Amino acid sequence: MQSVATLSDALSPWQPGVFSLVLYGAVILLIVAALIFISSWLGEKRPGVEKQRAYESGIIPTGPARLKNPVPFYMVAIFFLLFDVEAAFIFSWAAACRDLGWAGWLQMSFFIIILLYGLVYIWYKGGLEWGPTNKGK
Repeated sequence: MQSVATLSDALSPWQPGVFSLVLYGAVILLIVAALIFISSWLGEKRPGVEKQRAYESGIIPTGPARLKNPVPFYMVAIFFLLFDVEAAFIFSWAAACRDLGWAGWLQMSFFIIILLYGLVYIWYKGGLEWGPTNKGK
């Protein structure tokens, strides 16, 4: 019969447990707090116009920082994420396809069909077009 471990057993330095993790976390938090305090205490505080100016490779900015990016750039990023996640699912299924059997194959086929339907829909709606469109004419 096993005895129930108490809190003192879990935090005991002689048994592998939570004590070393708690001690490590406390030491790290203490070091980080000390470094932040020392840097704010010793650092110079001389605000000025030049220190507030944006710095980009020695070039003084001449316009607003927020530029309008075309929507296709964002669409490509979203498509990349979507199909990257799809690849992760398909690779993990391929690693376990023998264990999953026909049920896994049918589920993965359904998943791929839904993704292909989404790709055809995006293609039909013009989400993959990069050139200028003639919607106004």
